[in-house]
Amino acid sequence: MRLGDGKAHSATSLTSLVRRATLRESDLAPKYEKVHNFKVHTFRGPHWCEYCANFMWGLIAQGVKCADCGLNVHKQCSKVVPNDCQPDLRHVKKVYSCDLTTLVKAHNTKRPMVVDMCIQEIEARGLQSEGLYRISGFSELIEDVKLAFDRDGEKADISSNAYEDINIITGALKLYFRELPIPLITYDAYPRFIETGKITDPEKRLESLHEALKLLPPAHCETLRYLMAHLKRVTQYEKENLMSSENLGIVFGPTLMRAPELDAMTALNDIRYQRLVVETLITNEDVLF
Repeated sequence: MRLGDGKAHSATSLTSLVRRATLRESDLAPKYEKVHNFKVHTFRGPHWCEYCANFMWGLIAQGVKCADCGLNVHKQCSKVVPNDCQPDLRHVKKVYSCDLTTLVKAHNTKRPMVVDMCIQEIEARGLQSEGLYRISGFSELIEDVKLAFDRDGEKADISSNAYEDINIITGALKLYFRELPIPLITYDAYPRFIETGKITDPEKRLESLHEALKLLPPAHCETLRYLMAHLKRVTQYEKENLMSSENLGIVFGPTLMRAPELDAMTALNDIRYQRLVVETLITNEDVLF
């Protein structure tokens, strides 16, 4: 009897150890894969390729340099270098207008700090604010928040002492997504998401959306998951803030999805599908992610 108890006890303690280790593991920033951002470069003085270790010949444009991590290689070698770019904060100077995966890798975080900090601030003091995300804040102050993040990163002060109006913080968050060089729902995945929006059967739409999410880069998918969980919490205060998932879909559709090089008519036509996609993501965030 006692022996069995001992086994049960050790199994329990082992399980809790594994759980603790798993929790610790998931707290760490995930290892996102990132391609190098190579640009043709003229090196001063002798230079050797950091991939093949051979000399870089020529007087100008001898090779390419990664704008995000500083890796120097031959142009030919750049085609075979693995996607292991580890951006360096000396090269990644901005927060806004910076590629999302580049930013999170440079800062070694799960999601962009702008997203986490703005959402935490909004949830702490703004969930009951009428017209949350629909009402615009003063644009000069939104620009001010952007500059604070670009200058101070996670040390930026976005508290109520600095910005009393919560619409400035929601505006800064929307601006961050609008200024991403590759939208949160990427150009590559865009057509698949729009197709999903056209499906009328709710069950089939969910299945299609589940497949479409797999097309997103991991850092984009994780950020989208966190944002949708937040927007779902916003809808739980709909009586006070008057923001339903449909209203939030209207606001966030064009913010998170941008048509890649479409003519004006098609882009206009896509707006309702963008709204439907975001609305479905918010309503079903617990099932989809």
